[in-house]
Amino acid sequence: MIQVNNLNKVFTKKIKKPGIKGIFFSKKQEYQAVSNIHLTVKKGEIVAFVGPNGAGKSTTIKMLTGILHPTSGEILVAGLNPVKERKKLAYRIGCMFGQKSSLWMHLPAIDTYQLYGAMYDIPKKELAVRIQEIVEMFDLQDIIHIPVRKLSLGQRMICEIGAIMLHKPEILFLDEPTIGLDIVVKEKVRNAILKINQQNQTTIFLTSHDLGDIERLCDRIIIIDHGVIIKDESLEHLKKEYLTEKFITILYEDNMEDVTFDYPVVMREKNKIVIKIDTEKNTMSSILEKFMQYGNVIDLEAIPVPLEEVIYDIYTRGDEKCENI
Repeated sequence: MIQVNNLNKVFTKKIKKPGIKGIFFSKKQEYQAVSNIHLTVKKGEIVAFVGPNGAGKSTTIKMLTGILHPTSGEILVAGLNPVKERKKLAYRIGCMFGQKSSLWMHLPAIDTYQLYGAMYDIPKKELAVRIQEIVEMFDLQDIIHIPVRKLSLGQRMICEIGAIMLHKPEILFLDEPTIGLDIVVKEKVRNAILKINQQNQTTIFLTSHDLGDIERLCDRIIIIDHGVIIKDESLEHLKKEYLTEKFITILYEDNMEDVTFDYPVVMREKNKIVIKIDTEKNTMSSILEKFMQYGNVIDLEAIPVPLEEVIYDIYTRGDEKCENI
């Protein structure tokens, strides 16, 4: 659904000279926002596209949707060139930006849906069916006739998702879809996104600083920094490959407070101990076999590595691991 080859974007900005001369004289300076990007997204995938502020995320999405023209490179989205076929592409994609509403604030969402139906040339009978499907899918019965300005932020975000789904896009570009929402409403928005993907095999390209969104929704993550893709792989593989340290909690049948272990224990409490292992130096099976010799083990728990720690680690000590830089 998305094919990008050797994508580059160079911006030119004016640098003014200090003092009064700066009013009349300035020089141009180029900087590369996106550098030599290659990526492929298949139909039905939910992909996270993440990076720090200024990494090139928004620039890339704007080129994928035809808002910006690339300096060089090739882009195909749903088989269309966003530069040459932007109008056709608009009928095939949906975009949602968490900080920019696509709804008219003083009108009920139903009125916006009717307007969008006319914009996308949807026949009236078909539009009525689609609106009803969206109302049922997202439980909008009680809010769709209320002016948007009177809705809570969470209710508005659900209506926003309904609006971008009206023309049945094949690809959704979601930028911070849960920004500013509480835990309960975030889960509703995430469930709505998953429902769209599962029912319609909609491809979803997601950017978010909320790593909960990524872990809940995505199987694959693309990490960009300084305009360069430094990682593109599954979340599970990223964790296994990049952070080799794991915390293992072992629960014994007997009290182990007086037992001396010949391996570092990071925490002990009566019959529970927590150990930290490096899977590059030791196999998990060999370490566990050693600790099972100290007593009868009644439970084991491998604590998963938080995604936030993985991504932070990539940015802070990523040179040796990120071979694509």
